[in-house]
Amino acid sequence: MGHHTNVAAENRHPFYAWLTSCFSTPPFSTPCLSTFCLSTLCFLTVSGCELLPRPGDTQGEQNRAEWRSDGRIVVDTDPRFTVMTVRIDTAGVTGRHDVVLTRFEFGSPADESAYDLTLGLDFGDTRKLTLGKAYSIGGTRAEIPAFGTVACLCRPLRPDSVRGTYELERLGIAQITGHIDVTLYFTAWDNSNVHETYRLKQRIEGVK
Repeated sequence: MGHHTNVAAENRHPFYAWLTSCFSTPPFSTPCLSTFCLSTLCFLTVSGCELLPRPGDTQGEQNRAEWRSDGRIVVDTDPRFTVMTVRIDTAGVTGRHDVVLTRFEFGSPADESAYDLTLGLDFGDTRKLTLGKAYSIGGTRAEIPAFGTVACLCRPLRPDSVRGTYELERLGIAQITGHIDVTLYFTAWDNSNVHETYRLKQRIEGVK
């Protein structure tokens, strides 16, 4: 973050190249200023809502954002070691099938209350999703099936379900951006009467 490289104007993004040529020599023209203000307003209007967190958002750090258009979510369980993992498998997948595997980290490694949430989302075909629509996650009639696990300094927990919603904010060629609002439910492996819940409500990315 502290390293800065000064790039020649002609090698920059076209917008910055235009900005440099437009404002490098005074007096500045009225069309130039008008275009700049309009461009800035459009940029802030389109991206501002996506960049700002929503009220009540959690503060997890997303350290994995794998998006595949040829995969499926696989949950591997090993009761002997009370281990359950979520992964992406591409074997035998035909046609378009979008899945995202992500992980959010909460707290520092030195914090005994720190934990990681791993979440797999099965979108089917992201091109059929509508921007801004809240799609249901979890349950037998879920529009987006989801699978989650938790890693923490606590007794081993077995995933029960993921319930909530997902909203698509932006869909690009190599990146998908949305907002997720879910609760992950878990049960202790050694005591079916012990239940834990974790909340995940924040921006979520997927990158190819």
